[in-house]
Amino acid sequence: MSDTASKETFSFQTEVGRLLDIVAGSLYSNREIFLRELVSNASDACDKLRHRALTEPTLVEGDQEFKISLDVDAKAKTITISDNGIGLNHDDLLETLGTIAKSGTGAFLEQLGKDDKSDVSLIGQFGVGFYSAFMVADKVDVITRKAGEKEAWLWSSDGKGQFSIEPAEREERGTTVVLHTKKDAKEFLEDARIRHIIKTYSDHIAFPVMYGDEILNAASAIWTRAAKEITEEQYTEFYHHIAHAYDQPWLTMHNRVEGLVSYTNLLFVPSTPPFDLYEPERKGHVKLYVNRVFITEDTKGLLPTYLRFLRGVVDSEDLSLNISREMLQTDPKLAKIRTGLTKKIIGELKKKATKSPEEYAVFWRNFGAVMKEGLVEDSDLRDRILAICRFASTRDDQLTSLADYVGRMKEGQEAIYYIAGEDATKIAQSPHLEGFRAKGVEVLLLSDSVDEFWMQHVTEFEGKTLNSVTRGAADLDGVKSDDASDDKKDETDESALDGLIAAIKLELGEAVKDVRPSKRLTESPVCLIADDGDMDVNLQRLLQRHGQMHGGMPRVLEINPGHAIIKKLAERAELEGAASDELLKDASHLLLDQARIADGEAPSDPAEFGRRLSAVMTSAL
Repeated sequence: MSDTASKETFSFQTEVGRLLDIVAGSLYSNREIFLRELVSNASDACDKLRHRALTEPTLVEGDQEFKISLDVDAKAKTITISDNGIGLNHDDLLETLGTIAKSGTGAFLEQLGKDDKSDVSLIGQFGVGFYSAFMVADKVDVITRKAGEKEAWLWSSDGKGQFSIEPAEREERGTTVVLHTKKDAKEFLEDARIRHIIKTYSDHIAFPVMYGDEILNAASAIWTRAAKEITEEQYTEFYHHIAHAYDQPWLTMHNRVEGLVSYTNLLFVPSTPPFDLYEPERKGHVKLYVNRVFITEDTKGLLPTYLRFLRGVVDSEDLSLNISREMLQTDPKLAKIRTGLTKKIIGELKKKATKSPEEYAVFWRNFGAVMKEGLVEDSDLRDRILAICRFASTRDDQLTSLADYVGRMKEGQEAIYYIAGEDATKIAQSPHLEGFRAKGVEVLLLSDSVDEFWMQHVTEFEGKTLNSVTRGAADLDGVKSDDASDDKKDETDESALDGLIAAIKLELGEAVKDVRPSKRLTESPVCLIADDGDMDVNLQRLLQRHGQMHGGMPRVLEINPGHAIIKKLAERAELEGAASDELLKDASHLLLDQARIADGEAPSDPAEFGRRLSAVMTSAL
């Protein structure tokens, strides 16, 4: 920072510099979006002050009519956007127009740099739409004065690495953004162009957008209008404004509810996942209004966290305008709104799932992992949530509901089977599934980290227990195969393995809990499972990764009686001197390591694994 006669010069935060490089290269495919972003920011500034004025009415004395003004000077080649909202002071300018004060910045910019269609949606929803001004301007000036303060400030930058802040003169509160346009942006100095952009993108703004003495927009809260009066395009542009996004809304829900607590909601489900969907704070982004006055966007009691992907507004005349955020969280009226909204949203999603399963599958792949958090957190609505849950399975590439799974269960099948892991592709190839495939038994493939946790709360569905194929014995004897000859193949003399099992147990010791013949394997020689009552394999792995569990419980090694390797080893175990057979000992460890590798784990001792593998191969060759 340098200081010359009260003018301070700063360097942009590294992330902002990278962002501006991308913006300068025309990040947006549609440059006119810059005006929508700046008008949207001005609207937010007016909303914030209107809310603060509820408790500090002196902030708006003498100027209570909020508005946004546009001015174009073709001769000076400038576009000016002004508002009489909350304004900014010196520290606000440093925080908001010099840095990106949000977590996940690096990942965000990495996505932006890929030059794909996601660029457009990412920049707006990250809250840095102001920088889009540099697509059409080679210099931007911001003259601003914060409500309740006397000092005004000028922020200025050419977007090439530095910005300056210095004292300025401004009679009234608010912010004025002046764009000094580039040579190739002359089109935006044309009167007709400005009118078209505002009508197209900002008609829904609740404050008047003035252009000279004319109001260019409808200047009324869109959610207060009847749904039949609103076009799909108007809904979409309001979604773009409220969500700071550029994708199309996947679902729009506009309702008016009358009753003990009356409210209106205009909610949108995005068609692409917001960048902060998995942030630890799990913040919601539905704005709460009371009688069309903005209250807050961060109301924890308004919607459950598993619906945090929603964007939009909820407006109620039955809440108090002067209610604090702390009181909101315990307000019984807000609790009624929350319950009613949540049920309505789940109901709309259920309709979509029934009428348009393919479209619903797109939603589920985007937000299913978040919705399943509700199975853990919302016991009152757990059954409703479970009804709209969808799962991948071994049947085909289509997602299935639990109800449809139960309807397809095989004769003699008493449980709903599933396998959990981190990668759907890998778990679909797991040896644990072999016996189930041979019997034609469908298995659910659960690859979201939340799956292991909701499974602790949902243990049955329609009287059928949910069983992991990686825990406990796989009792498939009662399940009738499509091919009767397959049932006869299951009849194997397991007593021939007694000597081999004893030898493996002796060699592996406490590294395994037990060694037993398998009924789930048809092609692989071995697999590892958790014993009945023990923690499931994937849950154990998750807890270890997050430092909540050290070490691990020994598992059961199952061996395939019909596999050629197991048969040969069983014969060798019956020979005289088997107790001192080094190859048999090495093979025991190799079988255990093979089972670990099949589960996506590393051998317990890589060096020994290599030595044993070489020894067995040498003997075989």
